[in-house]
Amino acid sequence: MASKTISSIAKELNLSRARVYQIIDMLDDNEKPLKDSNERYVIDDSVVNAIRKYYANSNTKTKQEKTLPIDDKVLDIMRRQLDEKDRQIEKLTQLLSQQQQLNLSTNRQNEKLLDTTTNNAPSQDDNPLKNDHTDVSEPTEGNYKGVENKTPKKGLFSWLRR
Repeated sequence: MASKTISSIAKELNLSRARVYQIIDMLDDNEKPLKDSNERYVIDDSVVNAIRKYYANSNTKTKQEKTLPIDDKVLDIMRRQLDEKDRQIEKLTQLLSQQQQLNLSTNRQNEKLLDTTTNNAPSQDDNPLKNDHTDVSEPTEGNYKGVENKTPKKGLFSWLRR
């Protein structure tokens, strides 16, 4: 009986040693290797074959999972969703184009209005009325006394004014 090491099995199957230990843990109890007095696995040909068999089965399962064909129903749903997204994109593109045309038209109208107001003589609406006394800067009888009393301000930089 030829005894192999975990390292030699790992090299042979192109796996890490940790993965070989994982596979050994997953083997059925009757396939698991026994341990010697130093708590090391005693690996004979039957254990090596069990590890190879387990590895081959797990490897083909992962390949099958990766290459599963897409169900026709799922494919049909995805096609319909793509068609709907295409229609939504087309509609948004159309709305964006309309918005750009509207903005361009509005800008042209604004330019025309600006040109007509700057080229024409000022109208009566542009000048304030002479009798309009709503300007707040002008004093009225009730709020202006004619004499201003200024008190020196005291603040952070008052020492500069000395």
